[in-house]
Amino acid sequence: MKKFCLPLFFGLLLLGCTEDAIPKPQGYLRLEYPIAKYETFEGDCPFTFGKNIYSQINFKKNCDLNIEYPNMKSTVFLSYKQINNNLDALLKDAQRITYQHTKKAETILEQPFVNPDQKVYGMFYEVGGNAASATQFYLTDSIKNFVTGSVYFNTKPNADSLLPASEYIKNDIRLLIESFQWKSY
Repeated sequence: MKKFCLPLFFGLLLLGCTEDAIPKPQGYLRLEYPIAKYETFEGDCPFTFGKNIYSQINFKKNCDLNIEYPNMKSTVFLSYKQINNNLDALLKDAQRITYQHTKKAETILEQPFVNPDQKVYGMFYEVGGNAASATQFYLTDSIKNFVTGSVYFNTKPNADSLLPASEYIKNDIRLLIESFQWKSY
C-alpha cells in the first residue's frame, strides 16, 4: 500500500501545482505621437510664440486664430483683444469661461505665469475630469493686450481616452506660454 500511496501523492502534488487559467485583460489602443518640434509663429498680430510644427494655424479675424492638430482632432482656440480700460472685465470673462466647466470637472488647478522681462502675465488652468476643455489659459501685458486660449477635442469628452493627446497638447501650450512675447515691447 505504501508503494502505491507514495507515487499517487506525488502525482496529485504535481497536478495541484498548476495555475488556473486566467483570461487576459482587453488590450488598449496605444497612441504614439511624433516628438514635438517647435518653430516661432510670427504673423501680423502683436505677439509671437513657439508652436509645434505638427500643428496648423488658421487665421480667423482680428488676430483670433485656431491652432489645429489634425491627427488628434483637436483645436486650440486663441482669441486676442485690445485692452481699453476693461482689463477687469476681460479677466473676469476668462475666469468665468474656465469655471463654467465645474459641472463636469473634478478639479481645476490654477498656475500663475509671470515673465516680467517680456511683460507677459497670465494664468494656466488644468481642468480634470470629463470637462469639454482640459486646458485653458490667458495672457496679458496688463496695458494693451489680452489673449485667451482653450483646447477642445472634436469628440465627446472622456478624460481617460483623451489623456495621451491632452498631455501632448498641454505640453505644447506650456511652451506657447513660456515663449510668448508681445511685439510692441
